[in-house]
Amino acid sequence: MSQRQILQVFEQYQKSRMQFVQTVAELATRPQNIETLQSAGVMSLLRPLLLDVVPTVQQTAALALGRLADHSDDLAEAVVKGDILPQLVYSLASQNRFYKKAAAFVLRAVAKHSPELAQAVVSCGGVDALVLSLEEFDPGVKEAAAWALGNIARHNAQLSQAVVDAGAVPLLVLCLQEPEVALKRIAASALSDISKHTPELAQTAVDTGAIAHLAQMILNPDAKLKRQVLSALSQISKHSVGLAELVVEAEIFPAALACLRDPDEYVRKNVTTLMREVVKHTPELAQLIVNSGGMAAVVDYLGDCRGNLRLPGIMMLGYVAAHTENLAMAVIVSKGVPQLALCLSEETESHIRSAAAWSVGQIGRHTPEHARAVATANLLPRLLQLYMDASSSEDLQVKSKKALKSVLQKCTHLPALEPLLYDAPSNILKHVVCQFSKVLPHDSKARRLFVTSGGLKKVQEIQAEAGSALQEYINCINNCYPEEIVRYYSPGYSEALLERVENYQPA
Repeated sequence: MSQRQILQVFEQYQKSRMQFVQTVAELATRPQNIETLQSAGVMSLLRPLLLDVVPTVQQTAALALGRLADHSDDLAEAVVKGDILPQLVYSLASQNRFYKKAAAFVLRAVAKHSPELAQAVVSCGGVDALVLSLEEFDPGVKEAAAWALGNIARHNAQLSQAVVDAGAVPLLVLCLQEPEVALKRIAASALSDISKHTPELAQTAVDTGAIAHLAQMILNPDAKLKRQVLSALSQISKHSVGLAELVVEAEIFPAALACLRDPDEYVRKNVTTLMREVVKHTPELAQLIVNSGGMAAVVDYLGDCRGNLRLPGIMMLGYVAAHTENLAMAVIVSKGVPQLALCLSEETESHIRSAAAWSVGQIGRHTPEHARAVATANLLPRLLQLYMDASSSEDLQVKSKKALKSVLQKCTHLPALEPLLYDAPSNILKHVVCQFSKVLPHDSKARRLFVTSGGLKKVQEIQAEAGSALQEYINCINNCYPEEIVRYYSPGYSEALLERVENYQPA
């Protein structure tokens, strides 16, 4: 056999290996092929090819493994059990940039599924190798490494701390300053994943100057970058007053409000989330957002979106209103109450309705004027209906009841209270009757109206236990009227009158 023929055998073998990994990588892009590949033992066949003498075979084998691991936690588990991770970690330090990208992709795909799988990447030295890759010259390698680190950090504080301890944060902040938009996006996303767990982790991002670099990108034309930047700033702001103040001091308002008009719905949602995380801490921070025009802008935003996109805006109105009477009045003046009423009627998801009910309660609980704004938007019967509805979730019932009680205790607008006399159960009814007992003694016009509308008659029909608070409120109302009027509207009085007519003997 000639030398050429012998070499041809090796060439053929190389071509076959190449063809195999390319085909598997291609097949792994389609979910319907995964099960067949797995049952054919694809993992054990790909593993030795990670050490192949031909770099392209190595890279494509890693790519195929990444696609398989990305597909399900079972396959990611198989990568871990197949002892493939140490090989990938070793290769991250020694191979070319194409292989590094593919290896980082596998680590990212494994880490994304669960804290246990992410821990497997940490345990085999994956984090240190990925952090070294952040120092590579090639932006694609940095991007792949940053993405994998974000997937590890997102699960819990312990994994996030492992990423911080390996020195990732300063390098991620440097990535924010690179010209490539894709790299900026992934770096901002990773910083967001690191910062979200604890104030201490968020502080590590702050200490490396992340806020200033993120703030500069709020008005970047790239929507996906803006999403990640706003998310990272939200995750930093949420933990404490001090962190929220640092974000605000980077002068992101009112510039960030321009993002509420962005065509990308997630940019709009994320800027509303950022505002929610800032305003919840103190009246001063809430006032700052109100002064910059944030309140009216969020109310408009709520009118333009539906579903979960509304949630941070609904919560933000509640947080602002919770602080002080003046801030609650700012929500009312910005037409926040009718907008929340719309949310309560249009939305079907229980958690969104719960948030809207909670916010309504925060607005109406301050003074009679605040309660009137809620009452005139016809929200009291709506809250009662949500509380009484057996199909409402437990949380929605609790929030609706609490909001209803807190508004009722301030409400002196009697026309809005009267319908509740007919529908409310006794635990709510006592608060309704209490308000009538407070107002009627001092308002002759209201007393007259209460008789002609049928309210007094309804009160006489209420079954109250002797000596109960409810009975005392009823007595207080009855004391506002002549005794014969009260008797006239009491149950059975008309029959007694008719009986007297029948028994009456004319002289």
